Formats: sequence, structure tokens, C-alpha cells
Amino acid sequence: MSHRLSLPNGLLLAACLLLTAMTAGHAQDTLRTGKVITNAQAIGIGTVNILDTYLSPEEYRGTELRYISHSVRDNGSRLSRELVHQAHLALAHNRADNNNEIGGAYNFQYNWQYALGEWAIGRGELLLKAGGGIDANLGFLYNTRNSNNPAQAYAQLNIAPTVVAAYRFRLRHYPMLLRYEAQAPLMGIMFSPNYGQSYYEIFSKGNYDHNVILTTPFSTPSLRQMLTVDFTLHHTTLRIGYLGDYQQAKANGLRQHAWSHLLVVGIVRKFSINKILP
Repeated sequence: MSHRLSLPNGLLLAACLLLTAMTAGHAQDTLRTGKVITNAQAIGIGTVNILDTYLSPEEYRGTELRYISHSVRDNGSRLSRELVHQAHLALAHNRADNNNEIGGAYNFQYNWQYALGEWAIGRGELLLKAGGGIDANLGFLYNTRNSNNPAQAYAQLNIAPTVVAAYRFRLRHYPMLLRYEAQAPLMGIMFSPNYGQSYYEIFSKGNYDHNVILTTPFSTPSLRQMLTVDFTLHHTTLRIGYLGDYQQAKANGLRQHAWSHLLVVGIVRKFSINKILP
């Protein structure tokens, strides 16, 4: 008696053989690229001091809430890339507490950073990086009491150098990462109405009056710095720290600043990228 496989059984056997071959092929063709992405999603909350003489000669103080997405992409070399997204809202009041200002902004940073070196210090290792990139800002500020000029718009693009210091160490056998980063604008462009100029004149009548301005460290002496510590708790890496964001500008006879002091809390995740060869 001849033994023959039935059609369904034959198809099942062929599928199993094909799956085995594909699995083995993928295992052989997987290439470790050395690319690692470290991403932190964090919330910041704290105090803010706001001044914009286009809306009011007084300073406003209040509370700011900020969302931060911070990613560092390493490819196994000394050069790494950094992407930062920040979105924040602020509510502030004047000294008499009879008027409020509401502000919001979005900040995007794309930086290239070069590792200067790594040194053993104490019981840990210190890594230093330097670099720079672009720093873009869009935002608004609304004065709830003004009737003539109730709002101000912000648009700014900067070239900004950055420095990073990261110290890895262990505290009672727990791995820790202490990280400091600072960024300051070097040069760029910004939008600003001129003193006494209304938005109606700019956008409805088209009356341009030096509303796009070249900026330098003298006209926009600003600084953004963040000090954080990463630690692992129950298989989850947490980040806690301080963000100080001091943005200032003086242009067209107007002065503005937003000084933020924030407590930052977030979660850190690390991803390794492997390439499947064809």
C-alpha cells in the first residue's frame, strides 16, 4: 500500500518548513547597528515671571505647566543627535491681583552633540558633550484686560550651542545618572511689532516696520538649563530634576521676558535598533 500525504497535510508541512526557514534566515540576517534611542517623557510644574511691555509695563507672576519630550539618538560613534519638544501653558497675575495674562508656547530643538571624552571620577564615569543646533519657538500671550492690544504673538528661530555633562555612578548598588544640560541662543531671527504699532497695521494694512529682526546674545540674552537624576524603581527608570528657562528679548523699543523655574518628573525608556538584512 502506498503512503501519500493528503493535500491539507502537505500544505501544513510546507508552511511549517517555510516558517522555520524564515525564522532561521532572520536570525542570521539580523544586524546590530549600535543605534540606541533614550527617550524621556516628563511633566514640569512651577513658577513663572512674565513681562511684555507691548501689553503692560508690569511684571506678572504665576504658575506654568509644561510637557517635555527629550530624545537622544546614539549610533555608536562620538556624534549623537538630540530632539526636544516642549509645550507649556502659563497663567499669571499682576501685583494688584486685578488682571491676568494667559500664555502658551511650543519649543522645538534639534541638536548635534559631540562626545569630548569620558573620565573615571570617584566611583563613576563623567561624560562631556558639546554641540549645537536649531532652537525654534512659537507662542502667544493674552492680557485679559486690554482692549486695544490684547495679545502678543511670538516667533523665533535661533542657532544655539549646547553643553552636556553626564555622570554615571551607583548608590548602594543602584545605577544612577546625574545629567546637566545648558543651551543659549547665539544668533537668529524673531518677530516683533514696533513700539506703538498695532497688529491691524501689520497684517491688515501691510505696514512693515522692522518686524523681522536679527538677534544676537546682546538683544536676546537667554539661557535654558536642566539638571536631572535618573534612577530605577521597580523595573521603571524615573527622571526627576529642575528646569530653568530664562528667555529674554529687547527689540523695537519693547522688552519681554519669561523666567520659568520648574520641577520636572518623568519616565525614561531606552530602545535598541536592529536592522533586518534582505
